[in-house]
Amino acid sequence: MPSRTYVPTLAAALTAAVTLFGGPAHAQADAPADQPLAARVVTYDAGASAEFRAAVDRGAAIWNESVDNVELRPAAAGQRANIRVLADNGWPRALTTSLGNGTVYIGRQAVTQGYNTVRIAAHELGHILGLPDRKPGPCSSLMSGSSAGVPCTNPYPNAAEKAEVEDNFGAALAHPAATAPREVMIVD
Repeated sequence: MPSRTYVPTLAAALTAAVTLFGGPAHAQADAPADQPLAARVVTYDAGASAEFRAAVDRGAAIWNESVDNVELRPAAAGQRANIRVLADNGWPRALTTSLGNGTVYIGRQAVTQGYNTVRIAAHELGHILGLPDRKPGPCSSLMSGSSAGVPCTNPYPNAAEKAEVEDNFGAALAHPAATAPREVMIVD
């Protein structure tokens, strides 16, 4: 029986000796704090976005110009996309399943009323990137959506919106398990 009481003590002593005399105390997989993490690539399929294809591509390009921690890329042929973009006759909306994943609907109803297609695309992609609606809001806020009015054609996120997306994806890159799937439907 006395040997049982010494086994945990011996194991602890060996662990301490290995750690003190050259053994790794922890895995070296973590990136140094001063080294930036690579951008997370989020793919999109705009094949069903009909007449809005160019607006969707421009909206994605605007986000790519605006942030570093995520990059929106068209999905390659046969590749499953993180984001599906569809055209329909309703109001624009986004259904997110988790950060960087979901479905965007570019609704013709808003376009018929005179809203800018590139602003709509960038706004709805903003939801997939983790941003909520900010209504009412000024034209300078992309996420103010339709509350900025038909004359507003600004498709660019403001500084706060950019920072929020950077934080969302910075956290996702640092802690991938922290971005658990969720279902959220955002109707603008």
